[in-house]
Amino acid sequence: MEKRVNVRVRGLVQGVGFRMFVVREANARNLSGWTRNLPDGSVELEAQGTSGLVDELIRQVNIGPSKSRVTSVSVRETTIEKTNENFRILY
Repeated sequence: MEKRVNVRVRGLVQGVGFRMFVVREANARNLSGWTRNLPDGSVELEAQGTSGLVDELIRQVNIGPSKSRVTSVSVRETTIEKTNENFRILY
């Protein structure tokens, strides 16, 4: 079953390689979507793919790379889009 989520990650998540971590984890699971830094210091991402693999990504995002410190993660499901793009960083 396919699933798409919008995720907001707060804490020490900018300047620590968080977006590249998300891209590696998402691409390892063959997910499509994007990630970006937000002006308030949080990181946002949207990921789409097989439901279980999206859930795995969310678990990894809760941990983050070694230099990060995740304090909260909010997840909401969104409408599935027709896409076959690789996961990428939005600037």
